[in-house]
Amino acid sequence: MADNRFHLAWFMNFTPDEWREPFGQGGKPWDGQFYIEMAQALERACFDLIMIEDKLMVPETYGASRDLSLKHAMMVPKADPAPLAVAMGMATQHLGVVATMSTMAYPPFMLARLSSTIDSLTKGRFGWNVVTSAEDLMAKNFGMDRLPPREDRYGMAEEYMEVVGKLFESWEPDAVVLDRANGIYADGSKVHSIDHKGTYYQVRGPLNTVPSPQGRPCYLQAGASPRGRDFAARHADAIVSVANGVAGMKEFRDDIRARAVKIGRDPDEIKVFFCITPSLGETEEEAQARYRRVTMSDNFATDVLISISAITEIDFAQFDLDKPLPEKLVTNGESGTLDKFQQWGSGKTLRELAADGGGGLVSSLELIGTPAQVAEKMGEAMAEVGGDGFLITTPVLRVGRRYIAEITDGLVPELQRRGLVRSEYKHQLLRDNLREF
Repeated sequence: MADNRFHLAWFMNFTPDEWREPFGQGGKPWDGQFYIEMAQALERACFDLIMIEDKLMVPETYGASRDLSLKHAMMVPKADPAPLAVAMGMATQHLGVVATMSTMAYPPFMLARLSSTIDSLTKGRFGWNVVTSAEDLMAKNFGMDRLPPREDRYGMAEEYMEVVGKLFESWEPDAVVLDRANGIYADGSKVHSIDHKGTYYQVRGPLNTVPSPQGRPCYLQAGASPRGRDFAARHADAIVSVANGVAGMKEFRDDIRARAVKIGRDPDEIKVFFCITPSLGETEEEAQARYRRVTMSDNFATDVLISISAITEIDFAQFDLDKPLPEKLVTNGESGTLDKFQQWGSGKTLRELAADGGGGLVSSLELIGTPAQVAEKMGEAMAEVGGDGFLITTPVLRVGRRYIAEITDGLVPELQRRGLVRSEYKHQLLRDNLREF
């Protein structure tokens, strides 16, 4: 009997919650408790994982100033995801915890050591969201004047993955023998230097942590360009994508699986998560009204434009809100996100693009309605696409308690009643839960 279930994950960041809303707390206190409770709620709903996004700078592209980013709390403040992943992992038993860490910021040895440690602390539930960073402002915080070109960043990332892979394997699985009678903790013949000397990195090794439960963390990645898709097909356990509708979802997943087969990898080892932003209500009319209220609010367009300016390093404040963009824009930053946002040739004004971008930039499908209606659409879409799951997020990565409850206590039970998502965990390791179906 075919298993028609799909996976569920959530995408967020360690930043203030939906602080303008009546039920928001604005991040205070900065003890992570809001997000720890969020992780526990997702575990009760049997989500596979929660993924923490990250950026390593204070944006100052929009309006050529950091003032608006700080005023709106857009992409700043943003705390480090790794300690939060530990805190969420220690407060749960089954949920996977995934931290975003940049290959441009962490030396390979430090990232491998940190990942191994967190995987042990969470008993095999850690994942690393692999990014190369896309902002020159970030580069200036790490001894560079600007980021290397995109193609060079991928070349560096390929070697980076080779180095951390060698480090994770530098201890054989049975290197720790704990032989008290003979006084042997670890067998030195099973711990190896890696002696890597490449184009970009030189690392001797071995890692100085014991093998973690998964051996290495799960790798998540969001490659959209042809080079990015190749990278993801080669390395990722799960891929994050924003597609244009069911046809775009199917094209992307089929393409990733074909690339995996071409390099000799089992495509079933790779799970594709499509970003969605459900808008729920007790009736379809209420859901539509709530969606319009959010996307047409006074602050929404500015929030979206601050965000898109930061990740593309294009100052959208220079353009008239009520006119179409004057030309097709290009970037050395997140080019796939830019192309989806600007909808070149659509004739839409920048204000309309912001409204679309806030709701659609992070959503592969339009999902507005009651929990039953949205669950039905999700099931139909996944049946057509073939798998593998959805990554729930919010337009500008702000989330509130009410929205979490609407998903975990409203939408997920509808999905479970249809047999579309898990209702219990079968495995301890995150990788095993991802590969269960």
